[in-house]
Amino acid sequence: MSRSEFSQAQRVVVKIGSSLLTDGGRGLNRRAIAGWVAQMAALKRQGVDVVLVSSGSVAEGMSRLKLKARPKTLHELQAAASVGQMGLVRRFEDEFQVHGLLAAQVLLTHDDLSDRQRYLNARSTLLTLLDFGAVPVINENDAVATEEIRFGDNDTLGALVANLVEADLLIILTDQTGLFDANPSLNPNARLISSISVNDSLLDEVAGDSISGLGRGGMYTKVRAARLAARSGASTVIVSGKIENVIPAVFDGADLGTYLIPNIAPLAARKQWLAGQLQLKGSVLLDDGAVKILKDAGKSLLAVGVKSVQGSFKRGDLVSCLDLHGHEIARGLINYGSEDTNKIAGKPSSEFESLLGYADEDELIHRDNLVLV
Repeated sequence: MSRSEFSQAQRVVVKIGSSLLTDGGRGLNRRAIAGWVAQMAALKRQGVDVVLVSSGSVAEGMSRLKLKARPKTLHELQAAASVGQMGLVRRFEDEFQVHGLLAAQVLLTHDDLSDRQRYLNARSTLLTLLDFGAVPVINENDAVATEEIRFGDNDTLGALVANLVEADLLIILTDQTGLFDANPSLNPNARLISSISVNDSLLDEVAGDSISGLGRGGMYTKVRAARLAARSGASTVIVSGKIENVIPAVFDGADLGTYLIPNIAPLAARKQWLAGQLQLKGSVLLDDGAVKILKDAGKSLLAVGVKSVQGSFKRGDLVSCLDLHGHEIARGLINYGSEDTNKIAGKPSSEFESLLGYADEDELIHRDNLVLV
């Protein structure tokens, strides 16, 4: 994807850093927040899904508690986050309401994204919120997270959320212009890098630590985030949040900040991941009609086309799709566990609720989660 193609993005994750949100630590910058929300609302009016990853709960808590320096101990950080989160969420809710939009608070820990079941639950919740037209406002759950499960910075969280919702574009708003080929505070001849591959070794040489001391991230964490986002094919732009109308400008392809180019397209990245990087947990045997639909029409797998189920698997596990001769034709992430799949095999989705007592997705395996082999 080139900058000129950003406007084709259907789903965008915006991450805003602590220093920006809290006006350098002086408390929430209400005017700036109102501006960013207005910009995100403009994207929403264009039909773009927007997810916001917000830093700032600890910094806002520091301001409210009148702390001069970022707390060192975990319990002090958690206390500051608890106090600050109240003001942060209320400010975003009020500003989104100005534009007739609902904001939804989502707090995540690393466990939520490392455990497969919780990962799927988080993904389903976020996608449902987007379907409802709401704007998820996501932060790390600093009030309960321990050192062992912390993301470490919200740049990483932004990238993992981009993976989670399969965003096309991750915009990281920072208090810096972008990424330079040298430290601009030390070298007056440092030049802004307009675009660079996420795999370029130069990135490891020029990325530095946080200057403000308010957040946990620096350019290093932003580069790492871009590389994480690229795993699902998402493009990343690191850009100053102080630029007027910066979010729509980036979306429209303006040459602002630093564009970190992924090395693989989103769909290809997901298919590659499905095809080679997950362990198979079971299989489903398909009738000839289902095989033809998968191979020729590229559609989702429906339970009505399943003859039998083999193995023990959970919702979200990778299963193999076999034809009547036992040949694997596809594999994908299944929406129902093996016991429930046995109950609905050969049945239309209209019967799921009566058979299972509940009904989630109509598809057994959605085509976006399925790859032919």
